[in-house]
Amino acid sequence: MRIVRLADAPAYEAPGHALMRMARLQGREAGPSTSLWLGLSRIAPGGGTTLDASALEKMYVVLEGEVVISNGREEATLHPWDSCRIAPHEERRLANLTDREAVILLAMPV
Repeated sequence: MRIVRLADAPAYEAPGHALMRMARLQGREAGPSTSLWLGLSRIAPGGGTTLDASALEKMYVVLEGEVVISNGREEATLHPWDSCRIAPHEERRLANLTDREAVILLAMPV
């Protein structure tokens, strides 16, 4: 069993992310994992990501606030406990268009 306290979760940065604070909860810098890693992202008002794709599948769960997610063709607003899967090579953009912080959980393969 491996426990990572939020206060001890390593921060990380990613290209194309603005006004976001991100931490690894499990996997990568936070410790061993053979299949996936978990990240927590706090998105400030006006923050988000550019429209971009990666070769890896992504799963998002909104924990607090609202996040607008788009694949360049469709757009949806996610509220607390809503989730979204982004397929490998599918573009995605996240945006916090509100005046309060949004918090999302991210799960991705290693």
